[in-house]
Amino acid sequence: MTYVELSRPDPAVGVITLNRPERMHAMSYDVMVPFRAALDELGADGAVRAVVVTGAGTAFCSGADQESAGAPPGVGDLPPTTYALRAMQYLEDVVLTMRRLPQPLIAAVNGPAIGGGLCLALACDLRLAAPAAYFRAAGINNGLTASELGLSFLLPRAVGSTRAADLMLTGRDVSAEEAERIGLVSAVHDDVVAAAVETGQRIARFSQPGIELTKKSLHAGMAASSLEAHLTSEGLGQLYLRLLTDNFEEATRARKEGRDPVFRDRR
Repeated sequence: MTYVELSRPDPAVGVITLNRPERMHAMSYDVMVPFRAALDELGADGAVRAVVVTGAGTAFCSGADQESAGAPPGVGDLPPTTYALRAMQYLEDVVLTMRRLPQPLIAAVNGPAIGGGLCLALACDLRLAAPAAYFRAAGINNGLTASELGLSFLLPRAVGSTRAADLMLTGRDVSAEEAERIGLVSAVHDDVVAAAVETGQRIARFSQPGIELTKKSLHAGMAASSLEAHLTSEGLGQLYLRLLTDNFEEATRARKEGRDPVFRDRR
């Protein structure tokens, strides 16, 4: 049985659905291995301009599977300490795969996003929530650190350092309404998957290298050591597309003619 489904509601938008609802899509390796494979498949597909990540049923992802975690690939007969390190590294690589994906990732958070599930949502570039969604940095509730899978890096950049400290140190639930208010999600929708697909379709209308460079710039901006250094990076991206494509000229023509532009991404 596969615990991840891949669909194409639009030729330019892929949807990855975690599909182990009886375990609230907990992050067992039976789920994470095919999830990473689906990311790799869509990332390598030049026709895909945006990717939606969601969960089947009433949950997004409940985090670590405390009952049937399974085994990561390639661990063999390693000693317990090395096994644990490799197991965590595999999950970290899933998050890094999400961040490195050329296409923007849109989290359609349809229900609880807890612990590692919150991390998966934060690893996406955009987050939309259903009214029933809620978010919890659960590690602190389990007698562990709330920091896992990049949470202490990603959460402050999404909601600010003070709110991140509140959520990570208290382990409290954040409703969809509060998540929208503090900027953890951009909007709340009754049909969150449909809204995420529509967002992906809107993104897909733009220049493909423009989309990919914008994602790279957003990530680089969060990690930049200075505005001066980042301005140079942004400027080079603009020059790259301005010189190597006729997209700017096409956008100008389209506005004059009252139509949507059709970007060729070449001269």
